[in-house]
Amino acid sequence: MAISYYECSICKRHYTPDEVTYCCPRDGGNLTVHSDFEEHPVLVDAQSILADREPSIWRYAPLLPVNDPGLCDTPLHQVGLTPLYRPIQLAESLGMENLWIKDESRNPSASFKDRASAVVVARAIDIKQNKIVVASTGNAGAAMACMCAAARKEAIILAPRTAPPAKLAQLTIYGANVILVDGNYDQAFDLSIEASKEFGWYNRNTGYNPFTTEGKKTAAYEIWEQLLRVQMKGSQRVTIFIPVGDGNILTGIWKGFSDLVALGWIEEFPKLIGVQAEGSAAIADAWMNDTETITAVEAHTLADSISVDLPRDGLRALQAVKQTGGYFIKVTDEEILQAIATLGKSGIFVEPAAAAAFAGMNKARNNRRLNRNSLTLVLCTGSGLKDVKAASLASRPAPVIEPSLEALKKVVHG
Repeated sequence: MAISYYECSICKRHYTPDEVTYCCPRDGGNLTVHSDFEEHPVLVDAQSILADREPSIWRYAPLLPVNDPGLCDTPLHQVGLTPLYRPIQLAESLGMENLWIKDESRNPSASFKDRASAVVVARAIDIKQNKIVVASTGNAGAAMACMCAAARKEAIILAPRTAPPAKLAQLTIYGANVILVDGNYDQAFDLSIEASKEFGWYNRNTGYNPFTTEGKKTAAYEIWEQLLRVQMKGSQRVTIFIPVGDGNILTGIWKGFSDLVALGWIEEFPKLIGVQAEGSAAIADAWMNDTETITAVEAHTLADSISVDLPRDGLRALQAVKQTGGYFIKVTDEEILQAIATLGKSGIFVEPAAAAAFAGMNKARNNRRLNRNSLTLVLCTGSGLKDVKAASLASRPAPVIEPSLEALKKVVHG
């Protein structure tokens, strides 16, 4: 689908695709991609998309502003269409009647970030860019490295030296050029922008490259297809809990539902709830202070994937939550660890950032901000294998015994 124009999130000015690449040149605002189908919805047929047997985000190619890159026998064509779980026993223990979990750990690099990276790589193919740089604490970099390996592109990853070892190992295994920065994510982010300007590299950064949002919006299409259209026939509004760091995932989910409203496939937006760790809550703080001015914090949380000093897509995230009648909620690291353990007992193994969304849902339930009969979806964005250290903090240590039946009996029977 052809790009119609870009729109700045701050000044609302429109740009043609030839005028800009990343952000608004006037005020640095994030750009939203608008495609032809928004003004001419008859260009897209829902039934043809639903009939497509393609098991990935590329079933939605008519709604994406990039060409399907092909490479069908690679991980690039295995992104998306992740499972939707209904953990009945967990829901009953919480007194919830309609709880759903979308598990993004099933993506090729085991996180939600594969969606953005797949579309960015497709864009790089379209504009003939061969080197892609990104700043990342792990997941975005792993996704970029994975997709670049599939498409034979070079990935340059600038990661804080404090990133979890499992994530750093994943980057190098995919063959990326990994450079550790003796600083935090925000410093790596700024350096990557300088590098892309200096060396001409294509920049994939979240909250900077507008095509990251276009990849992330595909999760909204799947929620519509898997839940709203099939399970509830569109008769009940869904409340979605989303982990928030830079704000770009929340913006992407909003953009996907905005497309669906424009197409006439749904009548109203879901209620979007942004969940931030207390130690990295710049957007939530702005929400609670009723301002669109987002002030940087000194981030400190075990949920590294959402640990951000200055969110790069905070304004659009605030606007999305406001438009949908949602809100922001903050959770502690202790609540995040409890959520990891709770989800694990339902067979769902997530990293801290993903658990934050569940912790936020549970907190909202306890605070009576969420009706127990509400149709509720929690977006779990990454595998627990991404951060085994955090998982060990959420679990009890296993006992060590001598290899004898008597020793085993003592443990089993106390």
